[in-house]
Amino acid sequence: MTRRHESPAEHAVPGRFAGQTVIVTGSTRGIGAGVAERFAAEGANVVVSGRTAAAGEAVAERISESNRGADEQRADDAPLTGDATFVRADMRDPDDVAALVEAAAERYDSVDVLVNNAGVQTETTAAEATLDDWSFVLETDFRAYWLAARAALEHMDRGAIVNVSSNHAYATMPAHFPYNAVKAGINGMTRSLAVDFGPQIRVNTVVPGWVEVERTRDELPKGRLEEVESIHPTGRIGTVADVAGAVSFLASEDAAFVTGSALLVDGGRGAVMQDDTLPDYRARERSE
Repeated sequence: MTRRHESPAEHAVPGRFAGQTVIVTGSTRGIGAGVAERFAAEGANVVVSGRTAAAGEAVAERISESNRGADEQRADDAPLTGDATFVRADMRDPDDVAALVEAAAERYDSVDVLVNNAGVQTETTAAEATLDDWSFVLETDFRAYWLAARAALEHMDRGAIVNVSSNHAYATMPAHFPYNAVKAGINGMTRSLAVDFGPQIRVNTVVPGWVEVERTRDELPKGRLEEVESIHPTGRIGTVADVAGAVSFLASEDAAFVTGSALLVDGGRGAVMQDDTLPDYRARERSE
């Protein structure tokens, strides 16, 4: 199978978020950067955030340059893409979380969408994990989601929050604690926020499965990526663009009646009960 490496902006809906402000936490690389790119391509002013200033500023500049080029190619003078700026924030620090939201509101006069994406993990079992591991993961991947949502609520007349979870919320592997427990908790938090923030704010979760980002490529030994792809009904693992499209949908008016939900974006992997009963989906597609 030919693996897709499309830009997250490739299937963008022009003007979908025109004039809106979107905060994407943990967006200096990977899924977060792709989500920021997608929203900016759809007209939003995007606040990129993370702990590393050089990486975050590079993402914001790349988005801005790309969008300037796209708008220059248009026949009329009305830009359909948005601006991007970087605000440094360590999501473990409650003051940084509050300052991030304030900076977004001050720069763009509103906050319309919050994407909680920042995340870390430790390669520890439940027996091995320390209190420091626990604090590191929960403060970044869980507490920060709540703090950012609460801060954003003060600036949102109407809008949407999209929390990024993981398929570890449903099924997991050894030595992923407390990351896997937190991801299940995020789905529960989404339901709580949807009930408490409605009807003003819709809150949903995107639950990615295997996604080809730098960390995935680095962690898989040679040949293992092809093996993993072969056990997905789609015949491949996900791309950043796949996740970005799902996030954009849940934040848009196309999902106006969707709140408190968790959207599994995993290429059908969650539908599989037992690997040894599967065909090689990559080989099947090549033969058709």
